Parts: sequence; structure tokens; C-alpha cells
Amino acid sequence: MDLRQMRYFIAIAEEKNITAAAHRLHMSQPPLSLQLKQMEEELGVMLVERYGKKFELTDKGELLYRHALNIIHSFEEVKNELKETDEGRKGNLSVGINTLSVPEFPDWLEAFHSYYPLVYLRVVQNDSAYLAELVKTRAIELGLVRLPLASHNLNYLHLYNEPFVFVCRNNDENNISIEEISSYPLILPSTEGLGSYNIIHESFTKAQLPLQVICECSDMNVLMQLVSSGIGSTIVPKSVFKSYGQENLFARKITDSTLISSVGLIWLKDHHLSSPARNFIEMIKERLGLDESSYE
Repeated sequence: MDLRQMRYFIAIAEEKNITAAAHRLHMSQPPLSLQLKQMEEELGVMLVERYGKKFELTDKGELLYRHALNIIHSFEEVKNELKETDEGRKGNLSVGINTLSVPEFPDWLEAFHSYYPLVYLRVVQNDSAYLAELVKTRAIELGLVRLPLASHNLNYLHLYNEPFVFVCRNNDENNISIEEISSYPLILPSTEGLGSYNIIHESFTKAQLPLQVICECSDMNVLMQLVSSGIGSTIVPKSVFKSYGQENLFARKITDSTLISSVGLIWLKDHHLSSPARNFIEMIKERLGLDESSYE
């Protein structure tokens, strides 16, 4: 028996009349009578007792009716769940977030969860280079990263730019130049893997200025604690200071430099994206007012 025949039998069992069942199924009576006969022959049992035009289920018919209802209901549930998954209402979404943080991310995640509460979320935090590798191996679908980043085989949606700031314990509201910064002992965010490290080095190299690096740290909480202790100062994207800055630390605007951090969303090029991932991308584009020109 197939699902079509089960639907036929359910109609016959509930209507107890072959003509009424045929009308309910939008078909003529003779083909439905033939289907009932074929079901009985295939199963080798009598499914109904015939009393003129009326039917009554045998004990075998009652058993088949109960199982047919369960099977049809289960099939409909599967269809509905597949549809919800395809539309992004269910499923899984795995997102990587850069170690330097994206302050808007918790709000984005909260909004996405409110739109799609049945989607299971998995968040991974690491440096941009590692997140790119996770995307390439399909361990995660999306990654929020900082540039520069080798983007071979990746789609990149540029989200926004933000300036770097000089962070120290000195409460000085005046701007500071990179020439002045070159005289300070610095704790830089990360070693290899974070684009910010390269941006800082390139900016000072172009200006032909030295960098007094005394420490490198990829953990932003630890980095800010080190600066707070007075070991040195640091240069980080403005949003990082907002996320991790401490009470005795102050951010100063940096003048005459190319210290700009770019934030973007990456996913694997020429591969299928799940509906939850597509919905997440569209939500971010809408919230930031982005268009197709933001793609790279």
C-alpha cells in the first residue's frame, strides 16, 4: 500500500459509504471500489463488511485505519517541518564571531531569535583567519570578521568601517597623532590571524615611524587588564574599547593615519546556504541599510 491508498481507505472508513467517500476524494465510485478490492487482495484480509451500500470495518480494517491515520499524520508533520526548515523557521545556524568582537552582534542575535525562535544557534569565537578556515571547511556557515583577510573562495559582505583609537590610562581628551603614539610602549591586539595587527604595522611603516611593541595579546579582556595595570597602552578599533574598556582607561582619537578597521560577513562561495543563514544575512542587510554593492 502507498500513501494514496491509505488516504482512500481513511475516507472509506470514515464515510462508511463508497459513493460518499468517492465524492469526498473528488473521484468516481468505480475506481475507488477497485482500489478497496486491490488493498484487500494485497493484504490478504477482509477490511470491510458490506451491508448494501453501507460499510462497517472489520477488526483488521479497524487496525489498518488506526495505523493509516498515524502514518498520514506523521507524513503531514514531516512535510510541514520540511517547509518550515526550507523557509528558515527551523533548522540550525552556526556563526563565527571575530575575537575583537562586533558590539552589534548580541542585538542581531536577539532579533534573529525573536524572528525565528525554533532555529538552533551555535556561536564560535576566534580570530578572523581561523573563522575563514572554518567557513571553508563548512564547520560554520557564516563568519563575522575583520579585514584584511584573504578571501579566496569566500563571499564577503562589507558591513561598516570604524576608526582605531589609542587607549591609555591618561585622561586626556585631546587627539593624538601616530607620531606621538610611536613613543609609547604598546600592547598590540593579537599576533598573526587578526587583520588589525597588520593594519597597525602597515600604518606605522608607511609613516616611517617605529612601533614600541612590548606585548601581543589576542584576548581583549586580558589586553585591557594589562593596559589598566599600566604596563603599556594599546591601539584597537573603537567598538572594541566600548566592549572591553575598563573604568580607568580612556580612548583618544588618532589623527593623520589610515588606521581604519573594516567589519564584514563571510560565507563559502558557490555553495548552498541554509535558509536560516540566508535569513540572517538579509536581516543584517536590512538593519544596516545595505545593498548589493556591499558584496565583494
